[in-house]
Amino acid sequence: MFFLHNLERRVTLHPSYFGRNMHELVTTKLVKDVEGTCAGDYYIIAIMDTFDVSEGRILPGSGLAEFTVGYRAVVWRPFKGEVIDAIVDTVNPHGFFAQAGPLRLFVSSHLMPDEIRYDASATPAQFTNDADIVIEHGTHVRVKIIGLRTEVGEMWAIGSINGDFLGCLQP
Repeated sequence: MFFLHNLERRVTLHPSYFGRNMHELVTTKLVKDVEGTCAGDYYIIAIMDTFDVSEGRILPGSGLAEFTVGYRAVVWRPFKGEVIDAIVDTVNPHGFFAQAGPLRLFVSSHLMPDEIRYDASATPAQFTNDADIVIEHGTHVRVKIIGLRTEVGEMWAIGSINGDFLGCLQP
């Protein structure tokens, strides 16, 4: 789910950038450093604006200036039970890996409907029900998140396609 979140971060600026447009440089550096990163439980998608740039504080010994910047950002936090669309990356006999934006998720073969099985003889390898469902590299799937794991800078999910309106999306 997407949220608008007020955040704060410290940004350092080298002395060679001191001058008239320091606040614009601090904002540009903030955008470059923060947009598209994982901040624990959520991903920072975009910075909307900065609302508070503090006075710079010179760091002893290095000459760098440190600014505390308050900003509003659009963040995406996946939740357990949330249904998302993803694109299949890799298929193996145990299940498949898919990518939903920055979130990497795994769907085990035990979390698929019983009629879908792994077909190793197909090229590329795929899960199929020998009728209308084919899950292979590049297939768009709708997945329900059943578990999340977060680490510093990364997030993974376990998903299921066993349910109504879940699974392969027809073009």
